[in-house]
Amino acid sequence: MNQNYDFEQEFIVRDYECDLQGIVNNSVYLNYLEHARHEFCRSIGLSFENIIHKGIYPFVARAELSYKTSLKSCDKFVVKLRVEHSGIKYIFYQDIFRLPDNKICLKSVITTTSVINGKLAVADVIVKAIEKVVEQRNK
Repeated sequence: MNQNYDFEQEFIVRDYECDLQGIVNNSVYLNYLEHARHEFCRSIGLSFENIIHKGIYPFVARAELSYKTSLKSCDKFVVKLRVEHSGIKYIFYQDIFRLPDNKICLKSVITTTSVINGKLAVADVIVKAIEKVVEQRNK
């Protein structure tokens, strides 16, 4: 994967996100990834509230996660992402790194799409926002 990321969001592990082994429960990583995607979308002017008011309903169609190193309570970490548009898909390549040593904790590919008027469709407002990000990345 190209390591040119489009966005980064820092977090800290909260105690209640850990399981009995003292590590972050595997399902919690999906929350971290989703929160980072939402913050990224907000940063490029894509408000979910506005998109939904236009009748566009984006959703996750597929999630591929590869766990590498466990996070523990109070660990600081960063979610980095890169986005691409392909057909009816908006693909997010997201990686989680523990801080400050930048140890890779998770690699993921989250494939999203959208429904417009009850049918799978490309949302021009999303595509235009992604194209601007890709253009900026390629400068």
